[in-house]
Amino acid sequence: MLGLRRAFAALLPRTGSPPAAAMSTLLISQERYAWLRELGLQEENPGVYNGRWGGRGQVVTTYCPANNEPIASVRQGNLEDYEETVKKAKEAWKVWADIPAPKRGEIVRQIGDALRQKIKVLGSLVSLEMGKIFVEGVGEVQEYVDVCDYAVGLSRMIGGPILPSERPGHALIEQWNPVGLVGIITAFNFPVAVYGWNSAIAMICGNACLWKGAPTTSLVSVAVTKIIAKVLEDNKLPGAICSLVCGGSDIGTAMAKDERMDLLSFTGSTKVGKQVALMVQERFGRSLLELGGNNAIIVFEDADLNLVIPSALFAAVGTAGQRCTTARRLFLHESIHDEVVAKLAKAYAQVRIGDPWDSDTLYGPLHTKEAVKMFLDAVEQAKQQGGSVVCGGKVINRPGNYVEPTIVTGLPHNAPIVHTETFAPILYVLKFKEEEEVFAWNNEVKQGLSSSVFTKDLGRIFRWLGPKGSDCGIVNVNIPTSGAEIGGAFGGEKHTGGGRESGSDSWKLYMRRSTCTINYSKDLPLAQGIKFQ
Repeated sequence: MLGLRRAFAALLPRTGSPPAAAMSTLLISQERYAWLRELGLQEENPGVYNGRWGGRGQVVTTYCPANNEPIASVRQGNLEDYEETVKKAKEAWKVWADIPAPKRGEIVRQIGDALRQKIKVLGSLVSLEMGKIFVEGVGEVQEYVDVCDYAVGLSRMIGGPILPSERPGHALIEQWNPVGLVGIITAFNFPVAVYGWNSAIAMICGNACLWKGAPTTSLVSVAVTKIIAKVLEDNKLPGAICSLVCGGSDIGTAMAKDERMDLLSFTGSTKVGKQVALMVQERFGRSLLELGGNNAIIVFEDADLNLVIPSALFAAVGTAGQRCTTARRLFLHESIHDEVVAKLAKAYAQVRIGDPWDSDTLYGPLHTKEAVKMFLDAVEQAKQQGGSVVCGGKVINRPGNYVEPTIVTGLPHNAPIVHTETFAPILYVLKFKEEEEVFAWNNEVKQGLSSSVFTKDLGRIFRWLGPKGSDCGIVNVNIPTSGAEIGGAFGGEKHTGGGRESGSDSWKLYMRRSTCTINYSKDLPLAQGIKFQ
């Protein structure tokens, strides 16, 4: 780790299109990126792990979004690799399921400790390959560590109730068992944390896991799996308990259609999530979906603007607008609209844009060139539909995929572009008059992930939390839409998919429940007093 931050600071992005990924041009081949080897990475990395490393698919190179230079490559898995890995994961499950849950928790504790030891270097890789700022990259690894800690305690607490039976000499209990093999498909924007939410909880429940990360963050997937694999191997456990198959849509489709996949957790767009859900449902399988979010912040006239401005700024600009919980709509009471817009525009002007690994940077690049195009298309549509760009709206003239964080005003609440989730830092600011109408506007979009209201009115707060308030899975008061803690269940309603991950009772999604009646008497009374004689 010595000199890691200095090595990052020494990076000088070069202009132009991504060069051909010849070994000599890869960032990992350069001395200032020698820290990547601390994660076990090399110029070409095997992208399949099932107790041993391999991969017979195509070689994919990942690029740094801050300069579009190639970092390193990963040899993906093909369908033969997938088939072999599923078989090994199923065999590994037989070993893992026999281990008592608290002992499984001890293994997860060791995984958390191993992540702690690599937290800065792994966070740096997240920053380099995904593009989020360094503190967010480290914070994402911290989330995985926190979920491991949570899962350790949970491993001694999961279980069902003993229920009163109406029949003498009978016991009625709930028994919870692991589902078996959990497939985990994650997105580029949280390449560590989302896998951690799923795998740590799934593991203490007694499941084996098979992970397919986003192809554009394959190095993160490989690095995280290497850390986990060492813990499993050190404990003389089958590595296939936590398997990895890097790949494209062919692997994802195989997972969705595979009846051996007892639960499929998918994080990604609503469009792809719908296809996944249909494939899983066709085989009557289980899915856990974490999809899109068109999240809103509502600010009433009594709100504390000292809370509103930094909250809206973080929620809209953080991770360059690439969180599923990013604030995309800001509803302002008409009496404070102009004041808040002016203050927010001033705050936007002070956002420090730069290399994501620079400690002073608050805002980095979009993940890909395609994202830049989507950003420009959305800004143009907003203008065509009557919006006015208060600030931003352009590509920044520097290497990498940088765009200006953008505020758009003047659009109606139901403008088509307002109802479209664009994974970019565009905030639509909208006026409202009454509580009832703005609560309805919050709920009128297809997604239902996160929402937040700023007010001091206690009655309004509880109406917001109640049946006629927000219809989202995350309903906040006087805090941003993003930045959820791991102790609560994370997920949303409607087109967000209905899944729940991380805390609360999300563990139940990774298990199957049996209602068990035990007769310890010498009689055979029937329920409901039925006589069958």
